[in-house]
Amino acid sequence: MRVRVLFFGQLKEITGVSQDDAELSEGARVEDLFERYGRRFPKLAEFRPSVAASVNQEYAAWRAPLSAGDEVAFLPPVSGGQHIAVAEDIFQLVREPIAPHAILDVLKTPEDGALVVFDGFVRNNFKGQRTLYLEYEAYELMAHAKMRAIGAQIRERFSIHRLAIIHRLGRLEVGETSVLIAVSSAHRAAAFDACRYAIDALKHSVPIWKKEYFAGSAVWAEGEVASDTSGAASPPAGPAGTNSETRKPISRADESTDR
Repeated sequence: MRVRVLFFGQLKEITGVSQDDAELSEGARVEDLFERYGRRFPKLAEFRPSVAASVNQEYAAWRAPLSAGDEVAFLPPVSGGQHIAVAEDIFQLVREPIAPHAILDVLKTPEDGALVVFDGFVRNNFKGQRTLYLEYEAYELMAHAKMRAIGAQIRERFSIHRLAIIHRLGRLEVGETSVLIAVSSAHRAAAFDACRYAIDALKHSVPIWKKEYFAGSAVWAEGEVASDTSGAASPPAGPAGTNSETRKPISRADESTDR
């Protein structure tokens, strides 16, 4: 049987391809496929403890069986929910600059008393080195699905009105917004809690990777091992420490309606 194989981030650089087709025996599992590539690329095998796998845009166990026509992706550490978020929510991966004020104007409505915004933007340094620029890439089909799943989880946990999760891809210069999360609600507590949940879940489970460029060198940012958070009872762990963005929560609340 034949399956399509996708590689991202550091794994793409190790194998030299972003996608490949593989012929497997019936009954082969995800781990068998990875082992095959690990024999061809010994450095790839070293990543086994920290790599996650997905089958047809859903996180999969290493012993999951494969079928003909499956799309299998091997995901380096990244920098769930079954319900569909409401149509008014915004989930986007964009390559043009993010305009925060335009998004906020869309989210604000007369019945809300609070709008909490998380604006993560590129800072100019990392561990004593001067950052020149960043590049982001994503497994886009899966990233969109996971962003919407996070939105569904937020609606199950918090009393909010509107939600926006927007992430930039491609090359970003210092000072440009890489991720914008905005939550509107009648009261500030729910908006703050939902905004924090959204960024933690995004960094934990959405397949997006960052490469940081310095004078004469570049490095993929270390992240968290990707996982499905759909069954989590509480927000996932916070963002990974190796991060070149300044992340600043901003609260915009009408206190006269939020006491």
